[in-house]
Amino acid sequence: MSIFTIGLGCDRGVALQTVREAVDAALKEAGARPDQVTAAASITLKRDEQALLALAREHGWPLHFYEAHELAGVAVPNPSETVRRYTGTPSVSEAAALLAAGPCAGAAAPSSALAVEKHKHRGADGRNATVSIARKDA
Repeated sequence: MSIFTIGLGCDRGVALQTVREAVDAALKEAGARPDQVTAAASITLKRDEQALLALAREHGWPLHFYEAHELAGVAVPNPSETVRRYTGTPSVSEAAALLAAGPCAGAAAPSSALAVEKHKHRGADGRNATVSIARKDA
C-alpha cells in the first residue's frame, strides 16, 4: 500500500475552500485518498497561514514547515524563479512534499517520487494554492 505526503504552497490569506479544492483535485489525480496521507508540509513563511492550519487539523495530518534553505536543497522537476524571488527557494510544494516523505522518496530520483508534481488552483477567492504529492511505498 502506498502512503502519501502533501506539499502546500499558497497566496497569503487564501481561503480554506481554495486549498481544499486544490488538495482534493491533486489527490484524485494521484489516485489517493485523504486517509493515505501521512503528513502535509510547507515553508516556514506559511507557519501562520490559517487555511493550511485548518486543513491539516480537519484531516488530522501533521503539518511540517521547512526553512527556505532546506527546500532549496531538494531537486525538483519544476523550479520557479518567481517562487524564489518571493520565498528564497525555487520550490515550496514539490520540495516540501519530498522532504516530508523522507529520504527514500527524495534521495534516489526525486521527480519519480512525485505522484503529482505541481497542481495549481485558483479559487473563487481569487487566490492561488499549489499542491504536490509524493508517494512512498509502505
